[in-house]
Amino acid sequence: MYPQEIVIPMMEELTDNGFENLSTPEQVESALAQKGTNLLVINSVCGCSAGTARPGVLIAVANAEKKPDHLTTSFAGFDIAAVSKVREHLLPYPPSSPSIALFKDGELVHFIERHQIEGRSAEMIAQNLMAAFDDYCN
Repeated sequence: MYPQEIVIPMMEELTDNGFENLSTPEQVESALAQKGTNLLVINSVCGCSAGTARPGVLIAVANAEKKPDHLTTSFAGFDIAAVSKVREHLLPYPPSSPSIALFKDGELVHFIERHQIEGRSAEMIAQNLMAAFDDYCN
């Protein structure tokens, strides 16, 4: 498990911008049971999280015409039980962090895995997400 002093600033990059942190399996289940769209970011300490994943997500949310109803996050290597529960909802995709999932009425409708984040700019990730928001969000 990662030390809290490393994780908190990276977590706050999202929670300070409207994301709810899901730290327990029960919170994950409750969040995914909500009606509407839910953008769920599996955050991590790796460089691609800081360099492109978190910035890309924030650009998308700030600039999209259509936005998810709910913004949530859970931290790999820190919110261990919660991330394990999220990953049950991401099957058949293998574990991947960072990763970005869009759910609609509890069903996975769009997923960006780590290998689709690495080597891409924050703007490319934002464009990918905004296109998904256009397809699935009101």
